[in-house]
Amino acid sequence: MTIPEFEEYGAGRPVLLLHGGGGPQTVAGFGARLADELPARVVVPTHPGFGGTPRPEDLTTIRGLARVYADLLDRLDLTEVLVIGNSIGGWIAAELALLHSAATRVGELVIVDGVGLQVAGHPVADFFALTLPEVADLSYHDPDAFRIDPSKLPPEAQAQLAANRETLAVYASAMEDPTLQARLAAITVPTTVIWGDSDRIADPTYGQAYADAIPGARFQLLRDTGHLPQLESPDLLLKVLSSTAGSR
Repeated sequence: MTIPEFEEYGAGRPVLLLHGGGGPQTVAGFGARLADELPARVVVPTHPGFGGTPRPEDLTTIRGLARVYADLLDRLDLTEVLVIGNSIGGWIAAELALLHSAATRVGELVIVDGVGLQVAGHPVADFFALTLPEVADLSYHDPDAFRIDPSKLPPEAQAQLAANRETLAVYASAMEDPTLQARLAAITVPTTVIWGDSDRIADPTYGQAYADAIPGARFQLLRDTGHLPQLESPDLLLKVLSSTAGSR
């Protein structure tokens, strides 16, 4: 059994917060805020292989990561968990909600600018063909506020960025699973799909397709926001989560 490294914040309703390809630092600060404002017990894991953590050689798929988190919920004995995932974290969250082994653990699902679908005419950006500045251009409503020059980072930070990118390629080199859209119809927990209106990694039409594929899912668009609302528009995202969590 693979148990990922994780941080915990606060107390209250259990929340599992799953990061995207940018690594755990993209959700850590938001997890702490979420714990205070819901309030909640927020568990923020690091996907194995990210952030300098080890990845078992046989752990190579998004579905495999979902099984890791099903095991983590069992280990922590959490029920009625609000699972929130951003980018590939949203994909993992959807796969987790589809697992029979997690049926008694997951109580609600929130997908934030998730990937994993194959939507005709609306492909996910080819992340691995882009430089980091180009990724920023597509990821934010205001890219200049978040742009990073990798050459100016310390060597350790540069190495970790490279390692994260290599790990992401193992789990999700294509950023899509042609079987996912049809399988989403089996999700039975209340679901909210939240999307940035300026997301150019996966555009809002792609987000609407995510919501349309999940029975009863609510779709919420965030204004002046890109692919990472928890970084760019955390107040807007918190407002939606506060009004959604446990309201249905």
